[in-house]
Amino acid sequence: MGEAKELVPEIKRLKYCINNEWVTSKTDKYMAVMNPSTGEQIAETPCCTAVEVEAAVQAAKAAFPEWSAKPAAIRTQVLFAFRDLVNSHFEELALILATEMGKNLNEARGDVHKVVEACEVAVAAPLEMQGHSTMEVTRGHDTVLYRESVGVFLGIAPYNFPAMIPFGWFIPLAIAAGNTVVLKSASLVPMTSMRLLELLIEAGLPKGVVNLITCSRNELTDLLSHPDIRGISFVGSTSVGLKIYSTGAAAGKRVQALTEAKNHSLILRDAALDWSARRLINSAFGCAGQRCMALPVVVVEECIADEFVGLLKKYAQQLKMGPAYEETTQLGPLVSAGQKKFVIDMINKGVEEGATLVLDGRDAVVEGCEKGYFVGPTIFDHVKKDMVIGDQEIFGPVVCVKRVKDFEEGIAVMNANEFANGSSIFTRSGYYSREFARRTDGGMVGINVGIPVPLAFFPFSGHKRSFFGDLHCLGRDGLKFYTQTKSVTTKWVSPEEAGEQDKVSTWEGTINREL
Repeated sequence: MGEAKELVPEIKRLKYCINNEWVTSKTDKYMAVMNPSTGEQIAETPCCTAVEVEAAVQAAKAAFPEWSAKPAAIRTQVLFAFRDLVNSHFEELALILATEMGKNLNEARGDVHKVVEACEVAVAAPLEMQGHSTMEVTRGHDTVLYRESVGVFLGIAPYNFPAMIPFGWFIPLAIAAGNTVVLKSASLVPMTSMRLLELLIEAGLPKGVVNLITCSRNELTDLLSHPDIRGISFVGSTSVGLKIYSTGAAAGKRVQALTEAKNHSLILRDAALDWSARRLINSAFGCAGQRCMALPVVVVEECIADEFVGLLKKYAQQLKMGPAYEETTQLGPLVSAGQKKFVIDMINKGVEEGATLVLDGRDAVVEGCEKGYFVGPTIFDHVKKDMVIGDQEIFGPVVCVKRVKDFEEGIAVMNANEFANGSSIFTRSGYYSREFARRTDGGMVGINVGIPVPLAFFPFSGHKRSFFGDLHCLGRDGLKFYTQTKSVTTKWVSPEEAGEQDKVSTWEGTINREL
């Protein structure tokens, strides 16, 4: 008998989608898709060629005239059906997401639910796309404002929310408004988006309305100034987002670029400390810290700091680490080996900078998942001004505690940061709650709320270097981003006027005073 060989799981070769057809790429370069819980490769996704990327754009362009001509109430029927299909395949989608991205099942379910929520908002497009009008805007003239579709949009998705961002923030409002989309899915986590697109096609999406590619930055760069791309939605790093914003805007495109964050929370002495600590643990360590609305910096009044840091450590140590797809797991792995290395390097940097390492997660190991990309909960205390760990986004399960003497110093410390996605205060004081909401730079604000993200009918409104653009995603901002206005002024000529030979004023119909 020959020597027994270990069975190697088959690595699935993924395809890209154009005109509702899943196509095998002609590329010779594929990118690995890993299971971060085990460190094993589970699939490979194509680095689509420039020709294939261009074909996706042309498919979207060709689909736009017919799709945009459909009444909004007809377009949204696809989203009604899609929403039902997502709910029918809810657990399947959550498992795919947890397996390829690493967030635990509860977090993955929330990610998928955000698709449902966004669809339920986007189906209101027939109402929200109503313009407005004025009769007799000037003598004998009426003006009507319409909201119209724009054209082809490019959506560039990050890895941390493979369902919510591409199929919640980007696609529902874009297609409800009559646009077509080229989605560049994150190559680390493409399978969730691919399955969601299959369901969207099953829901009745016409060919070419949404096309999905995976590619490198090289193939993507040409799209930023592509003449057939009218707008760009991006979520990712600040350096890349700023480049996309500047390049796209220079090419005359509308751009929304949602970028990094370093959200701060302020804990006042009158706060319910135990209650607040548990919510901060959930915020900071949920999704292993890989979300731009985590609260990784805790600004706490000195008089309660020792007690509060003790509570943070206590609850952080209780978190159960494990593979993402096990029901009991509370803290899953990071998305990749590279992200794990980056987070550990940042923890090392914090030690070098002199911050006090209260809880060290660098050597975390999960039994049976020794090759997984795990970093345990980590807490730094006495983080000072200009320390890198307290100022820059780490995107991992790392909390930095900054001690202050009072509210005034606390809000000054928070507002000194270059990012301003969100911020929260924990207090029982109505006065300080109001002052905080008024004076914080954060674009999304929580009062005794650990994750200050509003629901999808409000915009996701980051500020400062957390956002580049004029209109945010979601809410009325999102619909405005995906539509353009057209004003139509009408003059109906009466029989009496038709026979008049009076002089025509240079300003006829454009001002409402007689000259």
